Amino acid sequence: MTDPRHAQPRPSPDDAPFLRKIKSYVLRAGRTTAAQARAYEVYGPRFLLDYAPTLPERPFDAKAAFGREAPLVLEIGFGMGGATAHIASLRPQDNFLCCEVHEPGVGALLKLAGDGGLENIRILRHDAVEVMDRMLADASLDGVHVFFPDPWHKTKHHKRRLIQGPFVNRLARKLKPGGYLHLATDWQPYAEQMLEVLRAEPLLRNTADEALGGYAPKPDYRPLTKFENRGLKLGHGVWDLVWRRV
Repeated sequence: MTDPRHAQPRPSPDDAPFLRKIKSYVLRAGRTTAAQARAYEVYGPRFLLDYAPTLPERPFDAKAAFGREAPLVLEIGFGMGGATAHIASLRPQDNFLCCEVHEPGVGALLKLAGDGGLENIRILRHDAVEVMDRMLADASLDGVHVFFPDPWHKTKHHKRRLIQGPFVNRLARKLKPGGYLHLATDWQPYAEQMLEVLRAEPLLRNTADEALGGYAPKPDYRPLTKFENRGLKLGHGVWDLVWRRV
C-alpha cells in the first residue's frame, strides 16, 4: 500500500490509463506468523527499503542500497520468497531488488534472507509498477523476473493481467542492452498472451528458438516450487519466456 507521506508525481497522459488499471499484485488474505513478525523486527532494518518516488531528479542508487556495485535484477511479486532466496543464494554476484506488498510474504523472505545471510537481497513492500516508474532509471537493470503472475482466468478480467504491451515496453526501457526479462506461468492461455506481447515489442529479442514454439527451457537458477511440482505430476505445463534487450 502506498505510504501517504510520499507525494506521488502526476502520471503523464500516456501513462495514466495504464497506471489506474494495472497493479503488479493482488491483495490476498493471510496472517503474519510470529516468526515473520519477528523477522520484520530483527531483519527489517537490514533488508527493507523505503519507497522513494524521486524520478526524474534522483534515480534509485543501487550501490548505496546494497553497499556494492553489482548487476541489478528486479523481482516482481515474490510470493513467500522461497524461489527468490534460492536464486539469490545461487547468484551471489548479483543484487536482487524484490517487490511484494503481501505482508506475510515479505516477512517470510526477510526471515529467509536474514537466516541465510543473503546480503544481495533488498525488499520494497510496494507496488512494483510504481517502483519501476518512479524510482528506476532507464537502462538501469540487468534483469527482471516475473514468476507466476495472477493469470486472471476469466475473459472479462484479462485486462487486469500484468503482462501487457505498455508495461512490457516500459520494462524493456528499464533494461540495459543485453539485459534479460524472464517470465514464467503455469497457465497456457496466459503463456500464449505473454508470447504474443513479447513478439510485438521491438526492444526485445527471444533467446529461445521461435521455430520450436518460442518458449525457453527452464533456466537452472529458477527452482521448481511445491505447487509447480504438484502440477507437473498431474500433467500440467509450465512455460518460461526469456527475452533480451537489444
